[in-house]
Amino acid sequence: MFPNAKNLDLTSFISGYIDEMQKGYESIDIAKLEKVVNVLDSAIKRNATIYTCGNGGSASIAEHFVCDFLKGASADTSVQPIVHSLSSNNSTITAVANDISYDDIFSYQLKRYAKEGDILLCVSSSGNSRNIIKALSTAKSKNIKTISLVGFVGGGAKDISDDCIHIPIKNYGIVEDVHHSLMHMLAQYIRLKNLKEPKNTENIIF
Repeated sequence: MFPNAKNLDLTSFISGYIDEMQKGYESIDIAKLEKVVNVLDSAIKRNATIYTCGNGGSASIAEHFVCDFLKGASADTSVQPIVHSLSSNNSTITAVANDISYDDIFSYQLKRYAKEGDILLCVSSSGNSRNIIKALSTAKSKNIKTISLVGFVGGGAKDISDDCIHIPIKNYGIVEDVHHSLMHMLAQYIRLKNLKEPKNTENIIF
């Protein structure tokens, strides 16, 4: 529990933050996370493309996802993930936002890039960003399986996604911290599952 702002001191704030982080980690549904692992692992092995997207801090997590799968998950493994962030191309994003609508910045790209059998992974703390909801709806219309990482009460993204990892914490920083950790967990676990030669995981450099 966070301390009252009127009586705030750093020690109690950090303690409260860590307590809320722990609650966030404890809320992870392992069965649902395993489903997400299997969906991503299967997509990678059949050379499907995984698209990611998010706004603000969640955009950074979506882009980091690309880095850790494209480079990290493929190192010393038998898989070569194909991953693209729809949050990365500033020219395209600003053109669509300016000429059409900010709500279309992800769905517009999906309509032109994605094909049936691909994967869309959305990161959204609130789960209610209109461009995220529109991207998920567009993906469904193209038979693209959808995954979302959400927080707070889950929002519309929780309801519309095929698979959803929901962190029911009402603090953007903590939700983003847990989402970022989930991204690392997914990338590192899939890498370990696909190492060319089994190694002692205690000595693995990620």
